[in-house]
Amino acid sequence: MFTLSKKESRVPPTCLGPASTQGMDSNYPDGLERECSGKPDQKLPELYGVGDPIPTFSSDGSHLSSRGRIIKWFWDSAEEGYRTYHMDEYDEDKNPSGIINLGTSENKLCFDLLSRRLSQSDMLQVKPALLQYPDWRGHLFLREEVARFLSFYCRSPVPLKPENVVVLNGCASLFSALATVLCEAGEAFLIPAPYYGAITQHTCLYGNVRLVSVYLESEVTGLDTRPFQLTVQKLEMALQGAKSEGVKVKGLILISPQNPLGDIYPPEELQEYLEFAKRHELHVVVDEVYMLSVFEESVGYHSVLSLERLPDPQRTHVMWGTSKDFGMSGLRFGTLYTENQDVATAVASLCRYHGLSGLVQYQMAQLLQDRDWIDQVYLLENHARLKAAHAYVSGELKALGVPFLRRGAGFFIWVDLRKYLPKVTFEEEMLLWRRFLDNKVLLTFGKAFQCKEPGWFRLVFSDQAHRLRLGMQRIRQVLKGTSQVAEDPPSCQTQELRGQHT
Repeated sequence: MFTLSKKESRVPPTCLGPASTQGMDSNYPDGLERECSGKPDQKLPELYGVGDPIPTFSSDGSHLSSRGRIIKWFWDSAEEGYRTYHMDEYDEDKNPSGIINLGTSENKLCFDLLSRRLSQSDMLQVKPALLQYPDWRGHLFLREEVARFLSFYCRSPVPLKPENVVVLNGCASLFSALATVLCEAGEAFLIPAPYYGAITQHTCLYGNVRLVSVYLESEVTGLDTRPFQLTVQKLEMALQGAKSEGVKVKGLILISPQNPLGDIYPPEELQEYLEFAKRHELHVVVDEVYMLSVFEESVGYHSVLSLERLPDPQRTHVMWGTSKDFGMSGLRFGTLYTENQDVATAVASLCRYHGLSGLVQYQMAQLLQDRDWIDQVYLLENHARLKAAHAYVSGELKALGVPFLRRGAGFFIWVDLRKYLPKVTFEEEMLLWRRFLDNKVLLTFGKAFQCKEPGWFRLVFSDQAHRLRLGMQRIRQVLKGTSQVAEDPPSCQTQELRGQHT
């Protein structure tokens, strides 16, 4: 999404438009991480960004309403790389010179396990009730399984309740529903940036809800800090800045494990963020869609539902789905857990448009209750494969001398390619992205995640080995042919950060 600096921000009448290091590993011994910061004479950092309105957009679509033209504009402006990819997808046999997609965050490592499990006889039953309209919150049998599943894997101190569960077709729909029922048009959520850029569309297209970016920086300011660290102070400054511009903030969005950084918020930090929200009477939407994709044994994950006490249970809403943790982005299963029954009912009402078929609900219930298969087969193998793929790609990046955030969660690595930009600008970032695409590898550039520092890219590693090898070969070709002398290169220092806040 487009944002303006603090001094330039103004109150937009319409929804936003999209944007068209704990330690950064580099070519150092294992465990050493490269921390980069800007030069001391640089201008003062931007602290937050309020979404800019869309003053002009394509006039194409004369048959559309103004709202329809904005919706079309989102698609036209945000899908270029993926349209190119879908016209020239890599196929080992049919199109070996096609584009390798290391830009879409999908887990492609366990299709064999999932195919076998979903093909078993217990998944294929058809009952009359599954062919009829369900309770719009989701069939009770599924909500009961979701409550049991989340109680166990989120390590909830008390059993979670089925009546607090709502089921719908994916977390994109859930973001849209929550934005619509929690905010008036033109109101906003705070969100730490960089963040998964599609949330801009999820919150805007139906609800006309805006995002206020809380800018995080790669600079490390002390031994107890890490790159792109979120603090309550940064939240406070962004909130007050937005208020000073007449923007009413209704909530805070947190993603843990974070996309694209891979950060996991420790419980003490989670508690601080929730206390901040309570002080300001803000809703907190917590996206935990990668919670079972933590593949490093040393990395401890804590769900917000594991906390002994939620500061404001009526304003805390947790989402999870199978798209990431179970590699089922095509099945479109997402779930909300909230103790606020008004919110649950309002979201359920929107499930008339975002519900799941009864057959899929039955399959999901069968899957979620199969704890033996999940624990003893799927998660063990999935984590091993994610770890191996991550080790390969991180090894290749080290060999290239490319800094990156070292994490043990999610499907992606946040990569620092600033030294490959002749000038550290978003224009040069886009030119480098196009060189990757021209060389038949698709990555995602930092501005798509509302990163305020040009030159960062998200690289997805959760793919089959032969595609990763070819993709990294193509990345190496681009980087070896690109000048590594930036006009204003960042200064760097190294320090041991392994194990801190992971």
